[in-house]
Amino acid sequence: MKENIRKKLQGREMFLFCTATSLLLFAAALLLASPKELLRGMVTIVLTRDALVTDYFELAGFGAAFLNAGLVMGLGILLIHRLKLPFTGLTMAVLFINAGFALFGKNPVNVLPMLFGTWLYARFHRAGMNRYIYTALFGSCLAPMVTELVYLLPFSFAVNLGIAVIVGVFSGFVLPPLSVHTASMHMGYNLFNMGFAGGLFAFVMMCVLQSFSLESNSVFIWSYGRPLWLLISLYLYFAATLLFGLFLNRESLRSFFKLMQHPGRAVTDFVLMNGVPATLVNMGVIGLLCTTYILLIGGDLSGPVVGAILTAFGFAAFGVHVRNFPPVLLGVFLSTFITHMEPTTPGIQMGAVSAVGLAPVAGQFGIPAGIIAGMLHAAVVMCTSSLYGGLNLYNNGFSTGLVAIVLVPALESFIKGFQIKRNRKTDNEKDSAASAQK
Repeated sequence: MKENIRKKLQGREMFLFCTATSLLLFAAALLLASPKELLRGMVTIVLTRDALVTDYFELAGFGAAFLNAGLVMGLGILLIHRLKLPFTGLTMAVLFINAGFALFGKNPVNVLPMLFGTWLYARFHRAGMNRYIYTALFGSCLAPMVTELVYLLPFSFAVNLGIAVIVGVFSGFVLPPLSVHTASMHMGYNLFNMGFAGGLFAFVMMCVLQSFSLESNSVFIWSYGRPLWLLISLYLYFAATLLFGLFLNRESLRSFFKLMQHPGRAVTDFVLMNGVPATLVNMGVIGLLCTTYILLIGGDLSGPVVGAILTAFGFAAFGVHVRNFPPVLLGVFLSTFITHMEPTTPGIQMGAVSAVGLAPVAGQFGIPAGIIAGMLHAAVVMCTSSLYGGLNLYNNGFSTGLVAIVLVPALESFIKGFQIKRNRKTDNEKDSAASAQK
């Protein structure tokens, strides 16, 4: 019986897993709110400014927030499936980062201009959309810019909307080549590359707006507390993911331990390299780890925090594991003992979980380097959002990009210098031994 189920699932595991997750979000929405409340909540989400940080749990209720997440994730699943692309680790990363950020900033309306802009870029270069679909989906990090311009510009609503859509389309057109260049800057040590590219674009847009005496200000809408039902639901979901991986292959634990040998530097696709079962086990473990961390520090299961957990969960299929993530997580936590910030500071809660973007630093250079990276990230992430008025949802991605660009060359230089000294010492010892023999 079990073998027959495994054979039927073979090759379709991740597609079915993502589809089931999207349906689960819809089911949660229907359980938590009436259809009338869901409709009202979705209208509120679509029409309200959603620059960082706009918590949809607090803004529109849990039901509407989960419905929005299901719709955004479902849109991504539909596009990838229609393009007949395999569901790999990169697919998991892009789908779950979209589901997570649909709890605080993305909705099925404000992501469309970026998607259309990237489609135009593909057409302009006579390439298929299957080549750029991941860039398009990651690039929806600039979705708040569309809504923000509608309310920020001084013209009529129709004119504001038209300009906002044009700017959104333009950003979708620009992000593909920009993200290629930013990837070379941090050399794959920042897993949130699009966050860095989006941050640069948003910063330029912010400067343009300010030149016309227009300024976007960050938002802070946050739901405090940890609803018991939500905590239990997260634990059950992540535990079920882990058990599903074990069910698919009894040897998945062995593959899971092999998976942890990778440094995690992009591009590291665990689905392609270690298989679906081991990847699901790793995803479940990372999800449980992040949830437990928030619980232990007394943090909040707000929309942004749950979104960050889902993002880490997705990237556990694309570079993050339980060897390279804990050092940077520890670095963020330790930083709160020597700064004015607390572990429960909203930005630090998100920053700790989203420190997964720097996991390759710990994987490549070791635990001390990972701790330093986490501490730097905690400091930088609290400053970066103001640079672009919250228009870039992947603020942690911009921060991790800056940290990687500064830290990695220093680490490489230090290690290279250490190796040179060690080689010289070895050569001197050899020369001394040779002289003694003569």
